[in-house]
Amino acid sequence: MKTVLLALLEQYADWEAAYVSTGIHMLGQGKIVVKAVSLSEEPVTSIGGIHAAADYTVDSAPKNYDALLLIGGLCWREERAKQMIPLVEHCVNSGKVLGGICDAAAFLASIGVLDSVKHTGNRLSALEEWQGTKYKGAENFQARQAICDKNIITANGAAPLEFAREVLTALHVAEETLIEDWYSLHKLGYYNTSSHNRFVKMMEE
Repeated sequence: MKTVLLALLEQYADWEAAYVSTGIHMLGQGKIVVKAVSLSEEPVTSIGGIHAAADYTVDSAPKNYDALLLIGGLCWREERAKQMIPLVEHCVNSGKVLGGICDAAAFLASIGVLDSVKHTGNRLSALEEWQGTKYKGAENFQARQAICDKNIITANGAAPLEFAREVLTALHVAEETLIEDWYSLHKLGYYNTSSHNRFVKMMEE
């Protein structure tokens, strides 16, 4: 059983968490569990007003997880977000899958995690102008929706589906053709894909 940790801060982007977590559950067919980790035991509230109670705090998170995914939101620029750094460093040093989307990708850049990998985010300038940043990876920045390089996945804020696809692929949640069908259905719509989409047929059986 694989474990994926979703790092959620106050005012997290619920739609970013939803796509990747439901993709894992639906395609993983019970072989992967998703757990939430936050800064404290207090529930966090999403941008959309959804309350989430974390399964772990940064201090109680397990060491035997398979991926750590930092979900974007409005609070990654706050000083308290730095409490996530030890968990991120453990993930990198252990060679586990690490992901960050939107401002969470910029947070990873700000602590120097993205300097030696291909990565993306909300414009290069957004990474370079982050207050107090340690970022020195501009030569590796690519203007793309999402990128996976050396087990590190980054995406801009308009790419929750692309982010999810990269995570599903990196974790080998299902066959790549099925992952692509899942992505195509949500990206292009039911009536553009249903006639030949394996994921749709699987859900209708």
